[in-house]
Amino acid sequence: MSESAQEKTEEPTAQKLKKAREDGEVARSMELPAAIIVIGAMLLLLLTGGWLVKRLAMVFSQGFVFDRQLIEKPLLLPAHFGEHLLAAFVLVLPLIAFTMIAAVVASAMTGGFLFSFKALSPKSAKISPIQGFKRIFGTHAAVELGKAILKFTLVSVVLWWSLMSNMDDLILIGRMDLEPALSAAGTMLLQSGLWVALSLAVIAMVDVPYQKYAFTKRMRMSVQDIKDEFKQMEGSPEVKAQIRRRQREMANSRMMDRIKDADVIITNPEHFAVALEYDPTGDGAPIMVAKGSDHMAALIRAEAKTHGIHIFEAAPLARAIYFTTEVERQVPEDLYHAVAQVIAYVFSLEAASPMNPPRPKPQVKVPPSMQFSPDGKKAQAKGATA
Repeated sequence: MSESAQEKTEEPTAQKLKKAREDGEVARSMELPAAIIVIGAMLLLLLTGGWLVKRLAMVFSQGFVFDRQLIEKPLLLPAHFGEHLLAAFVLVLPLIAFTMIAAVVASAMTGGFLFSFKALSPKSAKISPIQGFKRIFGTHAAVELGKAILKFTLVSVVLWWSLMSNMDDLILIGRMDLEPALSAAGTMLLQSGLWVALSLAVIAMVDVPYQKYAFTKRMRMSVQDIKDEFKQMEGSPEVKAQIRRRQREMANSRMMDRIKDADVIITNPEHFAVALEYDPTGDGAPIMVAKGSDHMAALIRAEAKTHGIHIFEAAPLARAIYFTTEVERQVPEDLYHAVAQVIAYVFSLEAASPMNPPRPKPQVKVPPSMQFSPDGKKAQAKGATA
């Protein structure tokens, strides 16, 4: 096998990508969902954070207010705390639902929606020490390390810049009352978180095209892979040849079974043989029930002798029927007269008696348009007589 045939230089076929998707393999970027989730959560908290914090503070403060009944019956405290925890959960539920929806949508932005049980099934490559060594020291590990360093550097730079730009406000927080101080601190934290999330978006913008490129490169195929896939889809030439051979054998078997129904076998006399069936009570033309050349022609003649079917030698007529008529089809109209002469002669042989002698053997003439050479080409002669 040549090296060029083994090099994976060809783009993956649709069948290869479909199979990979069924196995749970698609281009995925973990950075894009992380960036979208954090950015969305920070924006949502900036819009509703003040109201949410006040409502949560109110719920928790009410949770630690006990009436006389709770003091006298401590067993009621779990239900009391559970009620307020449920109220707090309902308040943060929109934020949780938003992050879950954002995670699903963001994950589908690169590889689409996909759930595959095959991806969950254990694979020997995952527990193989050699494969694990390759994953640790391979290109993928180097890229992931580079992303981690870039992520750490960006987040550190953004946090440092955010801290320096809000230094004056941080100093003023120490002079404020508790409530405005907490509000200002919360706003600065959310703004810093948003800037950090935007820095993650920069990493995602680099990671998404890289993941698509890496996936396509991983799915690349060699010329031999494409040939093997084509063979699997269409069937190998050997298998197809075997199927065709089997089909021919079945067709020949059915055809040989029909010879016993024939009324006459017209031969070349050696190279071609065609078997004709004719129903005198019907109004249709004779039907060719079997045909063959060389070895098959010999088998047809032998089968005809077994069943006592007449064999009539007429080389031009045998060739004309062989090359113009399919099995189980009527003979062409141009051959009606010639075939009728042969069948009439055969029927006269079957009905012959001392008082009713058979007809003399006819000199069958084939029209010029129906004359063929042994190789199937139209003959140039103006007429032919069998």
